[in-house]
Amino acid sequence: MSDALVLVINSGSSSLKFALMDAQTGDAVISGAGECFGRDDARMSWKVDGEKTEKTLSAGSNHHQEAMDIIVGLIESNQLSDKLQAVGHRVVHGGETFSQATLIDDAVLGQIDALKALAPLHNPAHVVGIKAARQAFPSLPQVAVFDTAFHQTMPEKAYHYAISRQLYNDYGIRRYGFHGTSHYFVSREAAKWLNQAPEQTNVITVHLGNGASLCAVKDGQSVDTSMGFTPLAGLMMGTRCGDIDPSILEFLSKKGLSTDEIHHELIDKAGLLGVSELTNDCRGLVDAAEQGHKGAQLALEMFAYRVAKYIASYMVPLSRLDAIVFTGGIGENSLPVREMILKELAIFGYQADAEANAAARFGAAGQITTQASPLALVIPTNEELVIAQQAMAMA
Repeated sequence: MSDALVLVINSGSSSLKFALMDAQTGDAVISGAGECFGRDDARMSWKVDGEKTEKTLSAGSNHHQEAMDIIVGLIESNQLSDKLQAVGHRVVHGGETFSQATLIDDAVLGQIDALKALAPLHNPAHVVGIKAARQAFPSLPQVAVFDTAFHQTMPEKAYHYAISRQLYNDYGIRRYGFHGTSHYFVSREAAKWLNQAPEQTNVITVHLGNGASLCAVKDGQSVDTSMGFTPLAGLMMGTRCGDIDPSILEFLSKKGLSTDEIHHELIDKAGLLGVSELTNDCRGLVDAAEQGHKGAQLALEMFAYRVAKYIASYMVPLSRLDAIVFTGGIGENSLPVREMILKELAIFGYQADAEANAAARFGAAGQITTQASPLALVIPTNEELVIAQQAMAMA
């Protein structure tokens, strides 16, 4: 273990995930999560040297602060305080204000809070977590790493919507994109695989999980991405609809659905779950489809078809394509989904190698196409390592 440890924090409104990481190796020395914050059943669990511990939090307390106090105690009791160099915070939305990881001071914290209108479920929770961490570790540099930052290199033609300039100027309505730390990490790992410098690498990174997005990476920079103003846009996802005719919102409103009901339908009841009427879990859908469940089969077919269409369209901004790179829970582990996507791309010559596809899962990286096919890779993502490394760079 090196002497460069970073505490990585992902604070939600009712949860907090953390990992004390070796910024060089990416190994988590201590990791854990708190959940159900704000409720009587709030609790924390963590692992140290593979041993798991759980604790019920105090009713009525500030659970984010209590969680931080527990983390401080774990670091001190394991005699790691002298090795802790920085705290890195995942922040979902940096708007147009932040294009890179940023050292947090009072002004930066205020700017993150001011962006809450763009991410009302996330940024306020990040602010709570940051305040708790600053109180717990007042002498350590605290660094914000933004999901949106990697996509700030998109050209105007990619991030502007075809709406009035006034709406953009007044409300900041544009494509922002998300999963930026994941797309950044796997594009860099792909460059290593290709034995190329990142600034000489063109790939399409395909992050597939319950949330899903693609990114066209040209010369190491994001030039387009499928998520938009919010993470609802783009691909069909676990419970999110992805791209949809916006007139449907007005249609449903006139049918009597409230704004909240429409939002609930499109973000919580759509996607793989909505089409299959079964589950949003890809493994369950694959099993059900193999047993003849038509809804599961249709959901998987739609998912693969839409991913393939996006991949094809993202060849447009690239002067050449070095590789398609699959990552995320589904992208890293679902052999049938990867095979279905590559089959949809047969017009471009893509052909899955069954044996190689089967080998690239459960954390294993590898090429999954035949030697005669254009290249497709699987590369496991590591967003926590990106946060740790960027936090160390700012410390």
